[in-house]
Amino acid sequence: MTVTSEATTAWTGSLMEGSGTVSFASGIGDFPVNWKARSEGSDSTTTPEELIAAAHASCFSMALSHALAENGTPPEKVNTTASVTFKPGTGITGSHLNVNAVVPGLDAEKFREIAEGAKSGCPVSQALAGIEITLEAALA
Repeated sequence: MTVTSEATTAWTGSLMEGSGTVSFASGIGDFPVNWKARSEGSDSTTTPEELIAAAHASCFSMALSHALAENGTPPEKVNTTASVTFKPGTGITGSHLNVNAVVPGLDAEKFREIAEGAKSGCPVSQALAGIEITLEAALA
């Protein structure tokens, strides 16, 4: 079965003065976007990079959880933060995954090995193949 996900952005104005709203087909909400937030940061307006970070963190967590279960060591908990870097004039330069997990019966070295495999196997990581993806992986 193939699943297609959709989001729509309605934008008004120029890049520098304009703004938009991202809406998700799932109905989870509408989120404001603008250049100032993208180029300077914001606590109240999202960016394409924050949306990519959300996709990367959730996809990697799923891939890691699956890989750990296939190893016979299913996780009790996986917490992943993805930090996607944007440089105006250059573009998206990287994504850093920082994962901390509770996995009974697994040592840190094997966890790191499985996490590296999940990083390269994650479909969002594969979609981001044009940028550097780094990983910090630790057991809680």
